[in-house]
Amino acid sequence: MVPRMSTAPDPARVHSAPVVFDPAFTRALPVFAAGSVWLVGAGPGDPGLLTLQAAWGLSQADVVFFDALVNDAVLNFAAPGAELAFVGKRAGCPSPKQSEINARLIDAARAGKRVLRLKGGDPYVFGRGAEEAQGLVAAGVPFRVAPGVTAGVGGLAAAGIPVTHRDVNQSVTFLTAHDASGGLSARLDWAALSAGSPVLVVYMGFRLMRVIAEKLMEAGRPPSEPAAIVAQATTPRQKVVRTTLGRLAAGEDAGGLEPPVLVVVGGVVALAPVLGVGGYAAPSDDLGC
Repeated sequence: MVPRMSTAPDPARVHSAPVVFDPAFTRALPVFAAGSVWLVGAGPGDPGLLTLQAAWGLSQADVVFFDALVNDAVLNFAAPGAELAFVGKRAGCPSPKQSEINARLIDAARAGKRVLRLKGGDPYVFGRGAEEAQGLVAAGVPFRVAPGVTAGVGGLAAAGIPVTHRDVNQSVTFLTAHDASGGLSARLDWAALSAGSPVLVVYMGFRLMRVIAEKLMEAGRPPSEPAAIVAQATTPRQKVVRTTLGRLAAGEDAGGLEPPVLVVVGGVVALAPVLGVGGYAAPSDDLGC
């Protein structure tokens, strides 16, 4: 199974069998009340990284509004009778406006349904979960957040790249380089980012990879600094390219990669050859570290 890029679930891979939870176990889990919304993180791709609360919510939901990067295997946790509604956003493709998604969540909850909003990674990490929560609060709709494993932690771990190591860094910075329009954000302080954090993890930076690397080098990061590109993290199509900041700026190493893509810059990348044996069979290209 891989993160989905289509606009509707594949019937051959979704709802193959209901997921059954032991009642003794579910007594420790929260009640999914009718007329409420759960904002749920689906993790970076591997269904094994779904939280227990997320799996429980999916098994109880009447309707699941899911994003483009949600794995079909995760949707298998939904009850067989649940409505699956795709509301994904893909760069350059027609997609529902955030206001429309908010309205659909509110309308479904007001109709007395148990509504689950399923988002890749964590709902509040570079997603629109907080905007959706604000809309629910304004509408008086009760909601719960079920945090998920964010790709910048789980996806990098699957690639053999720890976000921290006490011999390398005592801080890490997560950033998304683009703004709401899809262009490079003018609100990022590249000098501060370059000087202030030994490890940088960039979400959704695939199209802007070259300019990001250029900005960091202009701000003082050396071209020889280790960097890596991780595509399709935690899935069978995972691909890891170890390289350098200078090669990223030259646009030399992104050929054949498909989003979702993470870019990481910093000394922790050098640990990948040793730690990249931790359970994910990830093809790896070593191009400069």
